[in-house]
Amino acid sequence: MTTDASTMLFHEYYNQWITIYKDGAIRKVTMAKYHLSAQWVQKLVPQLRVCEMTRVNYQKLLNDYAEYHERQTTMDFHHQLKAAILDAVDDGLIERDPTRKAIIKGKAPRAKKVKYLSQYELQQLLASLNLISGVNWDWLILLIAKTGLRFSEALALTPADFDFVHQTLSVSKTWDYKEGTGFLPTKNRSSVRKIQIDWQLVSQFAGLLKGLPIDKPIFVHDNKVYNSTVNEILARYCKAVNIPVISVHGLRHTHASLLLFAGVSIASVARRLGHSSMTTTQKTYLHIIQELENKDVDLVMRSMAGLCN
Repeated sequence: MTTDASTMLFHEYYNQWITIYKDGAIRKVTMAKYHLSAQWVQKLVPQLRVCEMTRVNYQKLLNDYAEYHERQTTMDFHHQLKAAILDAVDDGLIERDPTRKAIIKGKAPRAKKVKYLSQYELQQLLASLNLISGVNWDWLILLIAKTGLRFSEALALTPADFDFVHQTLSVSKTWDYKEGTGFLPTKNRSSVRKIQIDWQLVSQFAGLLKGLPIDKPIFVHDNKVYNSTVNEILARYCKAVNIPVISVHGLRHTHASLLLFAGVSIASVARRLGHSSMTTTQKTYLHIIQELENKDVDLVMRSMAGLCN
C-alpha cells in the first residue's frame, strides 16, 4: 500500500487489498465473490475515502447493501469487508474499528425451493433411470444420490478410485467443469476421504467400468461439461415420476437428509460429505436436526411417563 493510502478511495483500497492478500491464496469461486463485493462497494460508496470510513459510514454502506440482499448475504459481505478494514486499522489508516457493533440487516428470505427428496421419492427417481446402456448422466445421478458427492468430485472420479473389494470410493480431487482446466484439488482437506458404498452400487459399477481407462474421468469425455445439462436431465426425470424437481446438488442434500433421518450421527454425515467441520453440517441441515430433536423429546417424555412411581 502507498504512504497516502488513507486518502485513497475506499473501493480502490479494497480492490488493491484483494489483489495483495487474496489473489492466488483462495479458490477462484471465492475470489469471484470478493470481486463482486468490490463492485458493490464502488457502486454504493464511489467517493468514500479510507480515512472517512467511520462507524456511521460503514453502517450506511451495510444498510444500502441490505436493501438489495438477504440478511445472510449481507453478513457475508460484512465479513469480507471487515477483513480489509481491520488491516487498514492495524496499518494506522483508520483510527478506530468502524465495523465494531455493526448491525446486519437484509431483505426477507425468499421462499426456499425444495432441496431434497423423501426416501420414497428418491426410490421413484432411481427406478426411472436408464442404466441399461453404457456410461451416461443417469449413472452420475445414481452415484451422487448414493454417495452424497459434490458434482465436481463425481466428475473427477476415475475407475482407479473404486475399490470394489473393500467397497470404498476414494475422493481426492475435483474436475474444473467451469473453466475446463481438468483436475483440481478438493474443496478442503476434509474433502479428501474414503466413502463406503453399498454392495448393489459395487455390483453395478464393477460391470460399468470394465474396459475403461483406469486413470481417465468416467463421466468427462471432453473439457466442456455443464452443470445445467445434468440438472435438465434430472428435472425431466423428476417431472416424469411426479416428484419435486431438485438439482444435482439437491441429490447431495437428499443423501445427507436420509442419513440423518436414519439416525446416522452428525459427525459421520459430516465426514461422508467432506465438510470442513460439523458446524457446516449443523447449519446446512438445521431444520432436519431440529425435527429429529423434537422426536427425541417426545420419546423421552413417553419413556419418563412409562416409569412406575
